[in-house]
Amino acid sequence: MNSPFPSGSGFDPARLRDTVGRSWWVILLFGVFSVLFGIMAFANPLAAGAGLTWAIGLLALAEGVVGLIGAFGKDAGVNRGWMILYAAISIIFGLLAVINPLSMATSIAMVMGIWFIVSGVMRVIWAIRVRKEIDNEWLLILGGVLGIALGVLLVMAPVAGVLVGTIWIAAGALIYGALQIWAAFKVRKLNQR
Repeated sequence: MNSPFPSGSGFDPARLRDTVGRSWWVILLFGVFSVLFGIMAFANPLAAGAGLTWAIGLLALAEGVVGLIGAFGKDAGVNRGWMILYAAISIIFGLLAVINPLSMATSIAMVMGIWFIVSGVMRVIWAIRVRKEIDNEWLLILGGVLGIALGVLLVMAPVAGVLVGTIWIAAGALIYGALQIWAAFKVRKLNQR
């Protein structure tokens, strides 16, 4: 079998196969945790949505603190005022998400709904203005109308938006987890050669 790596490059396929084969259990662990999360999220999507928002809140808090520290460093790379503003917004969002994650999750769903409405209106207006220049502008109009409809639904029922979003994430986690478990056993065979 021809290797894409030149001889003498230091790449040893057998060593790589052995290393990956020995760590198959890490891939399996990722898969199992992902499947467990998917099952728990399907069983209680509201709690899972709140949990995801809480975790994102922790990340935002950490990023805000690091951003604030970085703003006073020598080479921030960004205007200090903008960096402080960004850090403050991250910290405020993070605190709100950690203190009341379900409320923040529904707020995020409402903001997304407003964004869908605005972007849908803009898409419809743009499609009407360029209708003589492009073919099938009705597809842009349809996309805009669907965006408006989705936005209205999210604004009217943000908790339902959180539920649906969490269910999609749960489905993705189950699929990802199943693929990771399958891959782990495939990789395990590498070590048994």
